[in-house]
Amino acid sequence: MKVTLLSHTPEPEKMIACAAKLCYSPSTIDDLYQGLTEEKTADFVGMLASMGHESPMEHVSFTFGIEGVSRALLAQITRHRIASYSVQSQRYVSEKNFEYVLPPEIAAVPEAAAVFAEAMEKSQAYYDKLTEILTDKHTAALMDAGMEEKKARNAAKKQAQEDARFVLPNACDTKMIVTMNARSLMNFFHHRCCNRAQWEIRALAEEMLRLVYQVAPTLFAHAGPSCIGGHCPEGKMSCGKMTQVREYYKGLKENVCKRQTDCD
Repeated sequence: MKVTLLSHTPEPEKMIACAAKLCYSPSTIDDLYQGLTEEKTADFVGMLASMGHESPMEHVSFTFGIEGVSRALLAQITRHRIASYSVQSQRYVSEKNFEYVLPPEIAAVPEAAAVFAEAMEKSQAYYDKLTEILTDKHTAALMDAGMEEKKARNAAKKQAQEDARFVLPNACDTKMIVTMNARSLMNFFHHRCCNRAQWEIRALAEEMLRLVYQVAPTLFAHAGPSCIGGHCPEGKMSCGKMTQVREYYKGLKENVCKRQTDCD
């Protein structure tokens, strides 16, 4: 898995503070923005977080490049609807020699890992064979309709991939660009940093949190699973490890701060 913070709203915390202060001030927007020092911004954003006043967070966004994740993860992350997604297409990009994600629990058992590898090889073989058969079929049809052979074969391959991809596994890797506003990110972290989240998307959420915390530490000071700032919402399904979870995310953020200090 590779996660990169590609871009974000400049001075995100200052933007949020300005938007929130505007609701209660007769000042011009420019005066409000220019009057926000780093200290005033941090104090105001911290106050907003403690009040649960989240709507001003929607004015800032973060864009991530995500690679080396599975199609299984794709199905989960797109359930977060207040976001924008651009995903590598299996219709237009050939999956010949596709990469795949190996779950750690399977990798830890040699026998299971061998079965998994065999399944991936078979999926590849089926995909390649279906692509070949369908490409020949569509090429013939397009040539019969008057298309030149080279052009017909190129068009036919795209048609073939559209149906051949149905045999590809959830493990097949993909890449995407994802943009979320800060409020949606908070919600994403609440759900996907939880111990009960599936392992791959939890790993993704933790890496995304590390990246945004470097940019806006006051804004994301309380980001993480819901139990970071209160009770566990999972009821009887709780992992029962609230103390450990809180310590883990405290350490995660402290390590980000330490790395930044070392770099400075």
